[in-house]
Amino acid sequence: MCLGVPAKVIELMANDVARVDVNGNQTEISVRLTPEVKINEYVLVHAGFAMEIIDESIALETMQYLEELLQYE
Repeated sequence: MCLGVPAKVIELMANDVARVDVNGNQTEISVRLTPEVKINEYVLVHAGFAMEIIDESIALETMQYLEELLQYE
């Protein structure tokens, strides 16, 4: 099973790269598939790529569900 994780775009850089925040952790991803993304928008990240731009409310709800899953580890 593959899982996409919501991330907030905090910086756009050269070569279709963006710095994103995933629940307090920052990483760099490719935005080659979503070149229209803007700072402060949320994207669904899978395998280091922003797959699509998503609504903030959906991103926050998804992160809440993922945090709940961690309780069952």
